[in-house]
This record gives sequence, C-alpha cells and structure tokens, in this order.
Amino acid sequence: YPSEFLMQKITEDNQIPVHLHVSVSLQYVAGLKGRALVEFFHSNIAEVENEELRHLMWSSVLFYKTPNVEVMACVLLSTKAIYFLLDDSFIHADEHQSDFWNKENSDCENSSFHLSCCFVLKLNDLQSVNVGLFDQYFRITGHSADHIVTCLTRDSYNTHTFIQQLMAVLSLLARTPSPEPVDKDFYSEFGSKNTGKMENYELIHSSRVKFIYPNEEEIGDLAFLVAEKMDGLTNLPSFNILLYVLAFQVNHFEGSAQNTSSLQPKTLILTSSDLFIFDEDYISYPLPEFAKEPPKRDKYQLADGRRIRDLDRVLMGYQTYPQALTFVFDDVQNQDLMQNLTLDHFGE
Repeated sequence: YPSEFLMQKITEDNQIPVHLHVSVSLQYVAGLKGRALVEFFHSNIAEVENEELRHLMWSSVLFYKTPNVEVMACVLLSTKAIYFLLDDSFIHADEHQSDFWNKENSDCENSSFHLSCCFVLKLNDLQSVNVGLFDQYFRITGHSADHIVTCLTRDSYNTHTFIQQLMAVLSLLARTPSPEPVDKDFYSEFGSKNTGKMENYELIHSSRVKFIYPNEEEIGDLAFLVAEKMDGLTNLPSFNILLYVLAFQVNHFEGSAQNTSSLQPKTLILTSSDLFIFDEDYISYPLPEFAKEPPKRDKYQLADGRRIRDLDRVLMGYQTYPQALTFVFDDVQNQDLMQNLTLDHFGE
C-alpha cells in the first residue's frame, strides 16, 4: 500500500482551485506529491496506524454552527474517517467559534510555524449524506450540530467521485446488518399517504448511512419561488429553470494601493426570460433531526434579478476554468415602453 495508480490519482487531485486564496500551511500541503503526500497524511493527520488514504479533494466547506463562513479545505477520505484540513484564518473569522475550536497552540508567534486545524468526522459517526441540486454540493451529517459539514464543490464530477469513493469505503465498515425490509409497493415506499407528497429519493447503504438525493418537486418548488419573484409576469405552467449553478459574484474594490476583488458565493438561476442571483442556505436544509427550530433565514433569498430582453452584451474572460462572465444590462427606468427599432428598420 498504496498502489501506484492511487498515488498518481491523489497527486493529480492535489491542486488548489486557482481563483481561491489559501494560507501558507495549505499551500505547503498542495505542493506535496506522491509518496510524500501519503507520508504527510500518516505522520500528521491519520489517527489510526492501519488506516488507508483513499481520496483527496479540495473544496470550500461550510459548518452548521458557522453558516456564514465559507472556508477552503483539503478533504481527505480514509478507511476510518473524513478529515477536513482547514485554513488557519478560519479560527479568527468568527468570534463565536472559540468553544467550537479548542485552540491550545494558537499563541505561536514563530512565523515559520503555520497552524492548520483539522476537523475529523469518523465514518462510524456518519448518519446521512444529502446531495444538492445538480450535484453542485453535498452535506455530510453526523450525530450532532458539530458534525454537519457542507462541501461546496461547485462541480458535479467532484461530487460524484467523492460520493462513489465514500460508498466504497463505507462498504468496508463492519456494522450490524439492518433488518430485512418488508416488500413495499412504489407509493408506500416513496410517498406519504397523508399528504400525497413525494419524499426525496433515499438510498440506504449497507452501512446504514442514508444517501438522499433531491427529487423533481424540489425543482418545481424552486421554479414556483422564482416565478413569485417575477410578480406574476410569467405563465407558470410554461415556466422552467434552464440552468442552476453555484458561482461567485465578483465585487471589485478600487483601492489606493492596488485594485482588489472579493468573491461572494451566489446561486445563479437562468430561466427562459430572466436571470436571477440568489443567496442560498446550503447547510440548514433539509432540517437535521435534532433541530428544535427552523433556520433564521429562508433557503433562497433573491439578491438580484434581470430580464433577458434587457441584456445588452456578455463579456467573457480569456482565462481557462473558472470562466469569468460579465453581464451588461440596459438600465432603463421605463422598460416596457422600449420598442425594438431594428425590426422596423431592417425587416418588414
């Protein structure tokens, strides 16, 4: 252990997304290759001597107790646990985290010493995995509020690969088998007889961990919410969502020394007539079983919305992925009085 193929795969995956900035400690981890990376895992991270590193992924993560702080993490999946190697700046990002993170070595003044905190979620504590719409993110749920983490991969391939690797590792766990299920028909299996409402599609793994996928009604609810924001200007039956993607909105600051920009996480939704930007709560929904009250904010909050007919031009950057798009709209007060003069001039 490990095989050459696995070491090559982990080395290829060990790349920080270029648009995200991380601390020196995580940059050091990203510079490790092959056997050095595996030795780093066993000497600094692994809790058990005989556990195997199976998968590595860089992703933004959110914690249930700090839903407003998105932080970059190196996610390491082993045969015993999921490790989140976090940016050390995360500790100082929120004053309410002092009880969440027990810091003993936080007063190190030596600049050559770089601290990273590592959040560990043991596979035996894992209860469910919720996959987000279009595999843009997934939420891992343990037995308490401290053990709920959302990985915002913003990439269906990364999500799919991690879920597959997680299922494979869970298959190695020795848990008591679940009782044999009673044969049920389709409606009693997936529906509630009281409401007639379809539940989310659940796959119960042999390790008794639930993998929960969104059903078609979730898209329908989102389409209804978006249509509501349009003040009833659209015909709802013919209204549909063409694109749902987790993106970043670039806020540009013109400073005296140098121009800087910050990336604000947003959900972009494209319909046949409008472009919407939402602030979405990726961690609180669906409600965990121990939640005593609903979250303080709605799952979707409209940040901006524009009509496609008012779109003047789209500017595209020349860099490789991730691609930067700038949408330029005509900012006209009385939009409905605008006439399309090109048709009168050039056409019959």
